[in-house]
Amino acid sequence: MSEHQTTNTSRLAQIFLMITAAILLLAACQTAGVAVSNETGEELRARQVTEYRLGTGDQVRIIVFGEEQLSGEFVVDGTGAISLPLIGEVHAAGTSLRELQRAIETSLRDGYLNDPRVNAEVLNYRPYYILGEVGQAGEYPYSDGLTVLNAVATAGGFTYRANSRIVYIKRSDSANEEQFPLTATTPVRPGDTIRIAERYF
Repeated sequence: MSEHQTTNTSRLAQIFLMITAAILLLAACQTAGVAVSNETGEELRARQVTEYRLGTGDQVRIIVFGEEQLSGEFVVDGTGAISLPLIGEVHAAGTSLRELQRAIETSLRDGYLNDPRVNAEVLNYRPYYILGEVGQAGEYPYSDGLTVLNAVATAGGFTYRANSRIVYIKRSDSANEEQFPLTATTPVRPGDTIRIAERYF
């Protein structure tokens, strides 16, 4: 075998090994509880708006129309409830705003008001967390419309080792991370834990 053929064979072997390693790494990530999502940023944002669920630390404003003394601002506590005048604790964590409104109306209707009408809105969302290859990992306040790139910028930007093409996000209602393409529109939800991984190539 000529020296040229030997060099080509060696290069092919290296490429094969790199491909094999990449496949094994992906398999290991999935085995370790990292799911890979193919959703675009816009699809994720649309799902986030329709599926948002309240959680511990969210601050909500409750308005009972015509009943100023029953209205006010409340925080979802560590047990997942809010404590309201007259009716006491109402479970809020894991519910949508519409479901919370209905639960409050049902409680008020039970011996207190004939036809209660309730409106609920989020005033302040629970914080999100960012770690990994960013300048200043930690806890940060959430703002509506937040994207991963905004979150990274708030945390001091990427480090020189950062993989700026993918991001790992653990949702507050999930035990596992999901892998997403890191684009300008990849959204962040309240309570998310964002991990910027180190690049290997």
